[in-house]
This record gives sequence, C-alpha cells and structure tokens, in this order.
Amino acid sequence: MTAPAPVRTPLPAALAGQHVLILGGSSGIGLAAARLLAGAGARLSLVARDETRLKAAVGTLPDGTAVTALTADATDEDRLVEVFRQAGPLDHVLVTAGAASRTPLAETDRCRVRDAFDVRFWGGYSTARIAAGQLPAGGSITLMSGVYTVRPVAGAAAAIASGAACEGLTRALAVELAPQRVRVNAVRSGVVDTPPLRRRLHVSDADPAEADAAVAAAGSHLPLGRFGTAEEAAAAALFVMANPYVTGSVVTVDGGQSLA
Repeated sequence: MTAPAPVRTPLPAALAGQHVLILGGSSGIGLAAARLLAGAGARLSLVARDETRLKAAVGTLPDGTAVTALTADATDEDRLVEVFRQAGPLDHVLVTAGAASRTPLAETDRCRVRDAFDVRFWGGYSTARIAAGQLPAGGSITLMSGVYTVRPVAGAAAAIASGAACEGLTRALAVELAPQRVRVNAVRSGVVDTPPLRRRLHVSDADPAEADAAVAAAGSHLPLGRFGTAEEAAAAALFVMANPYVTGSVVTVDGGQSLA
C-alpha cells in the first residue's frame, strides 16, 4: 500500500529549502511568486522564453537567493525535458506562462489564436507530464487560469477556453496523480496590474505617475476599487504549494471581480 501524503506545517515556512520551478518566471505573477518564494527561503529555477528578460528578472530577486535561470519555450516539450534535467530534483512546479489574445471570433481564424491555447494549456500539460515523473510525494503542480473562465468577456474566446481547460486538467490530474501523492491545483486570478494589462490599456510607462493613475481609474469600478497586484495572485500559489492537504482545488483570488 502506498504511504499517505506526508504531514508538514501548511504555512509558507514549509517551503524553506524546497526547490520550485516556475515556468513563466520572468515577469508578472511568475516573477512575483519567485520573490515571495525567495523570501520564504525556497530555491528557485526560473524558466522563460526571453533570455534578456529572464536575466533582468533574476537581478530583481533578493541578494543571496538560490536561483537558476533556464530558457525554454513552453510549447517545446523536448526543451522542457532538458530544462527539468538541468534543474535537478524538484519539490514544486508553478506554470504561469500564457499568451493572451483578444480579437472577435468572426475576425479571427484558429491560426491567429493558436498560441493562446498552445502556451497555456499544452505548455501546462507538457510541464505536468514531465514533472509527474520527478516530483516526490507531497510535491505539487500549480497551473493558472483566470476570472474570465467564469465571467467571460467578448473577444477573448481562445484565451478563456485555455484557462477553463487548465482548470479541467487540474482536477483530472489531481485524481490521476493522487496515488503518487503528487498534488495538482490551479489559481484563478482576477485581472492584475501586470505589463500585459498596461499594454491592453495602452498605458505608457514614460510618465509613471500618469500610468498608475490610468490603471487606478480603469480598476475603480471593481468591488475592492482596484485591480489586484501580481503579489496578491502569487500568494495563492504559495498557499497551495505549502499546504499538503490541498489538491484538485481551483483557488480564486479576484477581489470579487467574478461578482461584479
């Protein structure tokens, strides 16, 4: 009989010394998670497609952070296999890589939105498939979805479908990997203040004060009066990593956006 899942403190302190691989760790929620994990004493392997942005991201981590930077495209499974080999033994994997596409259905054929699905869903699937054979009992895989899976907006069908597919994948893999005592969860984040949001709002960073004011105005109609921060969304990923009794869950961190 397989031993039960190990018991440990469910607090972030349990992540000290743990090795976490973050796919999509060069910006946004992935980088925010890296900073939080560094503060918790975790070891990090950050993976992203753009080497320049990845190096810049590593430079923003606290001094003394144990971190390895590895480049890979989330859709290249052969490269992901090599990345996992280079990273070495892992305890947790977080997938935040994703491509967004907001164009009307009638004006967009499948080829134009394929990246939205390939990066988030198939990238997550490939990462989970590789990680499943390497993670120890008590280890975890965390995927990302978004609030639009339950409160859709027009013009983002492929991106929304990819998030919903990740939630289905999360539940299915939680059952499939349970005999290995590997946990699988997802974080359903609201719209957060990240570079993609600012690009969508056509906000220029030339004047930081003006940019911040524009983002604040855009989020003022939400239940809590603002968009979330990348750190607030990332903190949910740390919660499901640290708590050894959470699997198959989709944790919503949206500031009530799904109710608005």
